Amino acid sequence: MGNYIVVIDLGTTKIVALIGEKTDSGRYRILASCELKSTGIVRGEVENLEDVTKLIKKSVDELKEKSGLEFSEVYVGIAGHHIRCMCESVKELRDNAKSMIRQDEIDALQQKMYSIRMEPGEEILHVIPQSYNVDDRIDIRKPVGMLGRELTGNYHIVVGKTSAIDVIKECLDNQRVKLKLNRLILEPLASAAAILNNEEKELGVALVDIGGGTTDLVVYYDNILRWSAVIPFGGNSVTQDIKDGCKIPMDIAERIKTGHGACLAYLSSENVYLSISNNNNNDDNKEISTKALSRIIDSRMEEIIGAVMYELEISGFSSKLDAGIVFTGGGSLLKDFKQFAESKTGLKARIGKPAYLSNDSGKHFAQPFYSTAVGLVIKGVECEEIKRQKEREQREKEEQKKRERERKEKEEHDEREREQKTNGNVFQRLIDQFSNLINNDTV
Repeated sequence: MGNYIVVIDLGTTKIVALIGEKTDSGRYRILASCELKSTGIVRGEVENLEDVTKLIKKSVDELKEKSGLEFSEVYVGIAGHHIRCMCESVKELRDNAKSMIRQDEIDALQQKMYSIRMEPGEEILHVIPQSYNVDDRIDIRKPVGMLGRELTGNYHIVVGKTSAIDVIKECLDNQRVKLKLNRLILEPLASAAAILNNEEKELGVALVDIGGGTTDLVVYYDNILRWSAVIPFGGNSVTQDIKDGCKIPMDIAERIKTGHGACLAYLSSENVYLSISNNNNNDDNKEISTKALSRIIDSRMEEIIGAVMYELEISGFSSKLDAGIVFTGGGSLLKDFKQFAESKTGLKARIGKPAYLSNDSGKHFAQPFYSTAVGLVIKGVECEEIKRQKEREQREKEEQKKRERERKEKEEHDEREREQKTNGNVFQRLIDQFSNLINNDTV
C-alpha cells in the first residue's frame, strides 16, 4: 500500500472513507474521500450487514477511482453501547534484579493482558499502557533501563462485543469488498488524536464526540488515558424528539435542527415562528416557535451532558480537568452549544476540530464532523509506523544473529585451520626427524 492509509468511519448518520498520508512536515494530507448517507447502522453498531456492505463497496470503488490507487487493507473505527473499559494490572517477577529492564520485557508484559479472562462474548480491542511500578517505585512512565525484581504494568483495557466486531469483519472480508481489516480503532481515541494537544492531555481534559447515534468520551490526565466510554445516544435523539414533537418526517426535523435549532431556550423568542411543510406543495404547513424548538433541543442535550458528567464522576477525574472539556462531532455545532455546555458542566469548553492537517487538506476536513475520520488516519499511520519499527527491529535482530553465526563459523573455521596447520607442522617435524634418523643410520 505504500505510505498511504485507508480508513472507514462507520457512523450512524454517515459513512466517511478516506485515503491519507503523513507528510514530511509531520502533518496529514487527505488524498481522496467519499462520504455517503448511512443506512444499516444503529447507535454505532452494524445491524443490516447487506446495507453496510453495499455502502463500503461503493466507498471503496469511489476512493480507487478518485485517487487512482489500489489497496486491499483498511483501518475501521468502532463505537456502540457494547464498548466498555476497565483498568487492569499485571505483575512479573524478573530473573535478575540487577539486569536492566528491556523493551521486549515491556512488550511481553503488555501482550499478557490480551490473555486475561473476559466476559463470554467479549474480546479486547485495545491494551493501552498507563504506568509501571518497579518494586516500590510507582507511576513510572518509562521503566526501560531501570533495575528491579518486580515489574508491574498498569493498563487501560477497551473491550467490545465479539458479535459486533465479527459483523464488521464480515462487511469487509467478502467476495464483493475483499478488504483485509488491519485494525479496529475505538472512535473517541481517533477523535482525540485529531484534536487534543499534549498540554491539554497533561493538564487534564475530556474529549466528547457527539455523533449521530452515540456520544463518545475519553479522559486524559498527566498525558495518560484514564477513561473511555460510549454513551448510546447522540444527535439523532435530538432529531427524533423534534420529529415526535412536531409530527414531521425525520429528514425535515434534521434540517430545521441544523438550520434553526439552538441549545439555550431562554435566548429564543416566543414571537418567531418557523413554517414547516410536509411536502413540496407547502400544503398542511405547520408552525413552531423557535423557543419551542430550542426547548426540545435543550432538554435532550441536557440529558446527553448529564450522561457525560456521570461518566466523568465515575472516572474519578471530574475535578482534575484543568483544560476543561473539548466537544466535537456534528452535535457540537448546534447554536449556543459552547455556552450551554459550560453552564451545565461548570467547566470551560471549546469546540474541537482536526488540528494536524496539511494546508491543502485543512479547509475542507477541519470540521468537527470529520474528527473521527481524520483521527483514524492519524491512528492508522501510528500503527503502520509501529509495525515498520518492529519489522526493522526484527530484521536487525536477524542480521545480528546472522553476524553472530557468521562470526562463530569464522572462528570455528580459523580454529580448524590452526589445528590443521599445527597438526601439519607436527607431522612435518616427525617426517624430518625420521629422515634425519635414516640419514644418520646410513652414515
